[in-house]
Amino acid sequence: MVAITKPKAPKPSQSGDRSRSKPLSRRPIEKKNNKKGGRGSGKNPNLIPLGKNKILDERKKKKEEEETEEDGDKREESSSDATLLISTTPAAQQLRFFLDLFQTANKVKLSPLELDAFKDTCMVELADGVEQNVDNLCDHMKSAFGSSWREALSEGQLAEGEIDVGTPALLIISTSALRSLELLRGLKSLTRECRPAKLFAKHMKVEDQVTSLKTRVNIASGTPSRIKKLIDVDALSLSRVGMVLLDMHRDVKGYSLFTLPQVSTEFWDLYKTHLQPRLSQGDMRICLYGAIPINEKRGKKAIKSDE
Repeated sequence: MVAITKPKAPKPSQSGDRSRSKPLSRRPIEKKNNKKGGRGSGKNPNLIPLGKNKILDERKKKKEEEETEEDGDKREESSSDATLLISTTPAAQQLRFFLDLFQTANKVKLSPLELDAFKDTCMVELADGVEQNVDNLCDHMKSAFGSSWREALSEGQLAEGEIDVGTPALLIISTSALRSLELLRGLKSLTRECRPAKLFAKHMKVEDQVTSLKTRVNIASGTPSRIKKLIDVDALSLSRVGMVLLDMHRDVKGYSLFTLPQVSTEFWDLYKTHLQPRLSQGDMRICLYGAIPINEKRGKKAIKSDE
């Protein structure tokens, strides 16, 4: 009898088709975060704050301060249209404002002795509540000159030994010929008997102005450079000038007598040479006519010092 052997089942080959084998389950591999304090680092895995960070706190504080400062600047810029009639403030405050402008523009510091030479009475205080424009200029000047306004500003006859030729009682200084004429328009009712002197360079020759000053002059209006020129050639005299009106008007670009570069330099040259001596002696007064920006740095500093 022959024995029959059952063939053995072949062993699965290790290099066989893997698709027939049961797939292995894969676990997600967590990526390590090498960043200090990050997830998986083993240090503060839940991102729990570890305490105050001085550097971040300082940066935050600095940022807040900068934002506050920017907000303040924006508020100041938004109030750039706000103005102040400086001539309605007390004379002492006006004088401090004017001398501060002088020192800043000329880069000098007056000594206490030099400051004491100027008295509060050299500044003109105008009525509050009345707008300082061209239309109201005549009324303001009448009030500033008091009971003598008619004799000083209107009469046209020469008085021998009292009133010489080319000696105005009111001298107006502004930035341009156009502005000088505009201010004279506001004084038209005072100049019927005695014509005003127009002291500017535009369309006006020095020789013609010298001729026009060889008569009685009550009111003269012009620009700093031409006024100084006429004084230097002895055509214009300041011996009778009781008031110098400084026009504070700003042009379309925002410049004024004290801020327009070339004109400002010419004004301070005129002031130091001819106006300052009479002002310190009490022979002349200054009227700051018109509004100034309330946030102007120099003016703001001078105004706040009295508050």
